[in-house]
Amino acid sequence: MSRKKYNKLTIKMQKKLVVLFLFILLAFVGLTYRLFTITRDNGERYKKQVLSQQRYDSKTLPFKRGTIYDANGSVLASSEKVYNVILDAVAITDKKGEYLEPTLNALRSEFGIDINSVRSYIEANSETSRYRVLARRLEYEEIEGFLELQNAEDSKINGIWFEEEYKRVYPGNTLACDVIGFTTSDNVGSYGLEEYYNDVLSGTPGREYGYLNDDSNLERTTIPAEDGNSIVTTIDSNMQRIVEKYLKKHDDEYKNNAHDGNGSRNTGCIIMDVNSGEVLAMAGYPVFNLNDTRNEEALIGMPILDENDKVTGEYITEENIDTITSDPDVFYRHLNALWKNFCINDTYEPGSVSKPFTVAAGIESGSITGNESFNCEGRLEIGGEKIRCHNRYGDGYLTVTQAIERSCNVNMMYIAQKTGKETFIDFQHIFNIGLKTNIDLAGEARTASLVYTKDTIGPTELATNSFGQGYNATMIEMMAGFCSLINGGYYYEPHVVSKIISPSGATVQNIEPRLLKQTISETTSAKVREMCNTVVSGENGTGKTARPAGYMIGGKTGTAETLPRGNLEYVVSFLGYAPIDDPEIAIYVVVDRPNVPGRIMDDAKFATRIVKGILTEVLPYKGIFMTEELTDKEREELEELQIEIMTPPITEGSPEEGEEGEGGDTPEGAEGETGTEGENTPEGSPGGEDGNGEGEGAENEPQKIWLTFPIDPETGYAIDPETGEYVDPETGASLGGSYEEGAQSQISPSPEVSPAAEGEPET
Repeated sequence: MSRKKYNKLTIKMQKKLVVLFLFILLAFVGLTYRLFTITRDNGERYKKQVLSQQRYDSKTLPFKRGTIYDANGSVLASSEKVYNVILDAVAITDKKGEYLEPTLNALRSEFGIDINSVRSYIEANSETSRYRVLARRLEYEEIEGFLELQNAEDSKINGIWFEEEYKRVYPGNTLACDVIGFTTSDNVGSYGLEEYYNDVLSGTPGREYGYLNDDSNLERTTIPAEDGNSIVTTIDSNMQRIVEKYLKKHDDEYKNNAHDGNGSRNTGCIIMDVNSGEVLAMAGYPVFNLNDTRNEEALIGMPILDENDKVTGEYITEENIDTITSDPDVFYRHLNALWKNFCINDTYEPGSVSKPFTVAAGIESGSITGNESFNCEGRLEIGGEKIRCHNRYGDGYLTVTQAIERSCNVNMMYIAQKTGKETFIDFQHIFNIGLKTNIDLAGEARTASLVYTKDTIGPTELATNSFGQGYNATMIEMMAGFCSLINGGYYYEPHVVSKIISPSGATVQNIEPRLLKQTISETTSAKVREMCNTVVSGENGTGKTARPAGYMIGGKTGTAETLPRGNLEYVVSFLGYAPIDDPEIAIYVVVDRPNVPGRIMDDAKFATRIVKGILTEVLPYKGIFMTEELTDKEREELEELQIEIMTPPITEGSPEEGEEGEGGDTPEGAEGETGTEGENTPEGSPGGEDGNGEGEGAENEPQKIWLTFPIDPETGYAIDPETGEYVDPETGASLGGSYEEGAQSQISPSPEVSPAAEGEPET
């Protein structure tokens, strides 16, 4: 009996279990189907909602980009915290829209945001969007009022939060813009120091994670950001301002002169410590505002470029600026030309500033002693070409020192012939011409293809290379090599950064001066320096107008006619140093095609006047004492500039004012002396067939017939009555070309030379 009941109960329970199993199975089938339909019909909407929730709960914490300081600790570039206004459309529609209108009204009153567009966006995305940027990069003062409303006790403002990030700020605006560079919207460096040291200045972003704990409450884990390191530069912002002041003064004087446009196509200046390679100032003109890099007004006055970045001959004006800015590609092409650093990026034929290099190579190689004299008849025929001296009337026999003083091309051609092409090319490489200097700035041009090799250089090319034509270089190449000529022969790698420091202020790395090689001996360096001194101090020196009041400096002027020859367009320059007895700084100014009529463009005074203005203020600032007696006019000029007259203290045994002594004036006649102390120019014998030999050049000097030419009252230049050309009344230099008229089968550059060598700066 009991056994029967047990069996019936068991069968009944089994039936119930089967029914329950089937019910559960059907429930799972129904749930699976429902999940499938949700995924099929609404999967994308829920995916966006989940992703938006992740963006809200987990965010990146920005790092602070490192600061850029000048040599004195002044800030050149820094990062300031700013705030983006973020809309959470889901949160703002909570509680049946109770938050919507109060929040929209606050957005309108505090930020001036168009609430109609915001309202439309919320209506379309109220279930999915939790992250939309309404305003970017606001200062704390701009969001402070909204925060007060949001944090009030009875506030109904919801769904708005502020995302932190950093904005790059440049206190000097245009100051050192070519050197510093700028950052893009994603905080990446572009141009200059910002690009070169981008990895140093950049930090590591942090992260804030949101997650739900066991009680379903949101909790956060934060990994803090690591700020970037800072850099201390060698740039002295006070000297930088002085340099930029005189570049701007030059532009103000000559802009819209012979044609619409800036005072020159480009103007550049570098000041460098000759004994360390530290760049103390570097500037170009035109400039741009680092806080507003795309301001179209900075383009006005620049040449218009074609699709190959070549100059068209027209210039950007207020009337045609819209044709540049309307096409994004054209606009960016011209902005790129504005942003690049002329001092390291553009190449040009350096002209006569290369003559000290030619002489140094000849003396160091033993090809000449420096005591020779060569006969200049105004031209020299080499390789079937009649190559003119800048003084077409000839200077007669000149010593090597006098050739540097007067900038005689013929003398240089004779010296290059004696040196030979292989040795000449070897020394170009020794001086780093044709090689990058590896300065720590982004954008330095490569010039290896813009110079000749031993296989491609011929007699004519050797002749023109001797006075700086036929090959291209950059300003920084010429400056670094020249410093080695005057500092005893020591070539330092130029650099702009002296120290890297951590966010806490600890020194991470000291960047010491890097001596790479010795280019020439100290004896040769002393000879070259004595020769360059006469360029400013000599009676016939071409650089006399570069001398600042109260100081004597040395250096070399330069003019180079651009290609095609005969176009009457020139690059003029001055490469010098101070003080004269123990150089501390070197200065190089290049004026690329001054905005003056072509017939008077061939005049280094466009560069020497800039040098004079800069050094008039820089040398007293550097604490360098004056050595020259001041005229009444010079005193008035210094008083007007409020410059202290830096006369040295009189100590026992030192020469009184006006007396000659160590570091004083160059003695009369010193321009005719060469060699080391005690070596005088020997009486020489007549030259051989090549027209050269040793002797006293002054006795054979031809009559200075240009002194009899009439003076043009408008320009102040003499006019050759036979040719009608302008002539420098002091030196006899022709201002209308460098080659014999009619012999315009121009000297061609090496096949390796790119089109940029043909008179157009490389970009």
